Amino acid sequence: MNTNLNKAKDVKNDEFYTQLPDIEHELEHYWEHFKGKVVYCNCDDPSWSQFYEYFSLKFKHLGLKKLITTCYAGRGGSLSGHGACLIYNGEQDENNMPDNGKMEVHPLEGDGDFRSPECVELLKEADIVVTNPPFSLFREFIDQLMRYKKQFLVIGNKNAITYKGIFELIRDNRLWLGYTTPANFVQPDGTFGKLAGLTRWFTNLDTTKRHEIMPLGRIYEGREQDYPKYDNYDAIEVSKTRDIPMDYSGVMGVPITFLDKYCAKQFVILGSNRGINQDPDGVYGRGSHLNGKETFKRLFIQRRNGKL
Repeated sequence: MNTNLNKAKDVKNDEFYTQLPDIEHELEHYWEHFKGKVVYCNCDDPSWSQFYEYFSLKFKHLGLKKLITTCYAGRGGSLSGHGACLIYNGEQDENNMPDNGKMEVHPLEGDGDFRSPECVELLKEADIVVTNPPFSLFREFIDQLMRYKKQFLVIGNKNAITYKGIFELIRDNRLWLGYTTPANFVQPDGTFGKLAGLTRWFTNLDTTKRHEIMPLGRIYEGREQDYPKYDNYDAIEVSKTRDIPMDYSGVMGVPITFLDKYCAKQFVILGSNRGINQDPDGVYGRGSHLNGKETFKRLFIQRRNGKL
């Protein structure tokens, strides 16, 4: 399935539709954030979007003020090159279900691209954006949300962690990972794609998880052979997050899955081996190397009580 994500990036195939159980499992951690808020799902056709289904059914339970969804003309529900917009204010029928007669559905003048002037105006009205944006436009999508100072909870390829513009937000504690890992996606032909471990929730909504201290149980002293130093960078290699030593105060290279356990009170993120030239003499080039071989993606971290 990693091939599917790589192919999506190469050919701009962004048709991976999030399933309701994955939305429910993540959103249950954020209910207190939504009371009195306008939620905008700006990559979602309400005729099939599970994000729309979740928020319309949970509208009163969450105490929402308004739900807005828009979809791109080329992504399934709209006609004649126009995007579609639905605005729901919480009206319910006698069965306590969303009242379709009270939903404002209308075509947009443009194609419904999240960057279009119409969608930007709707974004300005919103408090929180929740959606699965196009993977190929993830950097641009997050940049727009940050520019308009919006709160958000969105799904992206886990490799976006090291993208330029995304990594800096994570490093500066302006963006972090959510609680769960989305597992199942539906593609346009109706087939299910299992992408467990290959996608993440990205958010700037505060969570209890990001404040939890990671327990450390490994020792560096006397086991230095288990933590080799890089050829071209003054740091030790820690190939698994669970192996971070409790008694090492220097810089460590860890896998990007470290962010699932990252606590900013415990560690500082110094850099990434994907965006920093650590070899000014040009012997190795970019990246971190062990015994002449380049390692996979790494984040460079240091304990807060260590020497910075």
